[in-house]
Amino acid sequence: MIEESFKRIAADQAKALIEDGAALADIRDPDSFSRGHIKGAQHLANTNIQDFLEQGDPDQPLVVYCYHGNSSQPAAQFLYEKGFEEVYSLDGGFEVWQQLFPETVTND
Repeated sequence: MIEESFKRIAADQAKALIEDGAALADIRDPDSFSRGHIKGAQHLANTNIQDFLEQGDPDQPLVVYCYHGNSSQPAAQFLYEKGFEEVYSLDGGFEVWQQLFPETVTND
């Protein structure tokens, strides 16, 4: 039996998903987030994860990203196990994203 879990997604596929209304969760450290993140991303950390679990929409697709796409995989699995039905880990993370889509990066 194959266990259900998150899915890995390439940056171009993630961009299309985000344009269709997927939520974004940035799990990098707060300083990195404040220096630049994908527009519309919510910073997730141990201090606000409970609020996100309670207030997030478990039916909305969710793209999770980190620096390079490694740490986001266990985070995506965790969110999947907490009830988010369609969770993706961004392959290559923020590093690849900002190279491909610099116009979508902000520090607001």
